[in-house]
Amino acid sequence: MIVYVPRLKDVLTTSENLTAAQSEWLHLLVGDWQTIADLSFSDLVLYIPVGEEFRVGAQTRPATAATLIEGDLVGEYAKQSVITDLRCTMRTLRIMEIASSTRITTFVPVVHQGVAIAVLQVLSAKFQDRAPSQRYLNYEDIAAILMNMIASGEFPMEGTPTGFRHGTPRVSDGLIHINEDGVVLYASPNSVSHYRRLGIKQSLVGLVLAEAVAELIEDYSVPDESLPLVLMGRAAWMTECNSRGVVISMRALPLKSQGQRLGAVLLTRDITELRRQEKQLLTKDATIREINHRVKNNLQTVSALLRLQGRRATNTETKQALEQAQRRVSMIAIVHEGLSQNIDEVVEFDEVFGNLLRTVRDIAVTDYPVDIQFFGTFGQVRAAQATTLAVVLNEVISNSIEHGLPNGGVVEIHAQRAEQLLTLRVLDNGTGIGDKEPGGGLGTQIVQSLVQGELNGKINWKPRLEGGTEVLATIRLQ
Repeated sequence: MIVYVPRLKDVLTTSENLTAAQSEWLHLLVGDWQTIADLSFSDLVLYIPVGEEFRVGAQTRPATAATLIEGDLVGEYAKQSVITDLRCTMRTLRIMEIASSTRITTFVPVVHQGVAIAVLQVLSAKFQDRAPSQRYLNYEDIAAILMNMIASGEFPMEGTPTGFRHGTPRVSDGLIHINEDGVVLYASPNSVSHYRRLGIKQSLVGLVLAEAVAELIEDYSVPDESLPLVLMGRAAWMTECNSRGVVISMRALPLKSQGQRLGAVLLTRDITELRRQEKQLLTKDATIREINHRVKNNLQTVSALLRLQGRRATNTETKQALEQAQRRVSMIAIVHEGLSQNIDEVVEFDEVFGNLLRTVRDIAVTDYPVDIQFFGTFGQVRAAQATTLAVVLNEVISNSIEHGLPNGGVVEIHAQRAEQLLTLRVLDNGTGIGDKEPGGGLGTQIVQSLVQGELNGKINWKPRLEGGTEVLATIRLQ
């Protein structure tokens, strides 16, 4: 049984009081609140007012501590025990903290342009008789600043790259706390290791990070223009520093209080291996494109040789056989031309089919005009099946023209795609096959073999009531 699980978007639609801008603000908050959960070692629950009640729009768990909420609360309505606290938080626009013997619950008003639009509940475990570490104290102080920024409408920050690129750092990857002058106040062990790999051997605490990193940049390299802004914590942005083959991803979150800069948090991550793997993939993609390009050129050479040999042949049967072989090789070359221009493993087959039709018109053996019409779409087809599909279409359409329309006529191709199922219909208004089965020639044998063996489908020929032949094929694409 499939159970529908509501999302933030669904919950927001049930709140009639929120404007589009306010809803977007909540989406921005949820897109970037994992940092707060990790810094505060807390579960976060977002309550959205719906009429006289509150409904959970989203929740997240910390990556730095055990969760206090095992179940999924999204879509549920707030319990009566917290409704009074939620209403008080929205009315006063103040952060409220309630402590018990095992946990601390903090209610933070989510403010947008001076108006409370939701409440963020922060659930933290309370540890008895345990001296907090320096890391915990630093993280707690930063989390408190970010919560105050939420209550003053200064967080989330628009333009913050939550999903800027694969490799975006998180709190657990590494963290540096700098003051408003860019001086390091605290650096987590992971961040110390990151900058040590870049070449900074001394302690980071007390350093102006931007100055220390500037000395590491080689003369021949061109650093990102945003690097100084990120290292000074002046922009909510993300950049990368590349030195001596080491690549460190850095993301800045400016800290403010009533518009005044308090410094920033820098999240860091060593992505050297990640970027190396990406370069390998790009190299492989380029190699595949080059191979397909060379295959295409070689196939075109073979096609030209077959065409030349066909023109010199004196025997009619031999000449026709060479012409058919040349046409089949041309179809395969067309597909490889599409593959050589695409780094993906799929091709837009409508483009391939357009080139195929032009080729069929040029080399079809007929002295009378034939009108070829196409309806529908093939969509994307994986490279492994694109060549086979092109050969099948070439054989069926060419057969309709050469054998079904000796005096000219119309050929219609209909393609209907429903997810992975492709239905093909090729119709002509020619002489038809009557009560006979389709011919046992090489072309028909090729088509049947390819459709059944390579395309996981079936194909049938049958006469049309109005005259002509209909070819129906159903294909299961990968």
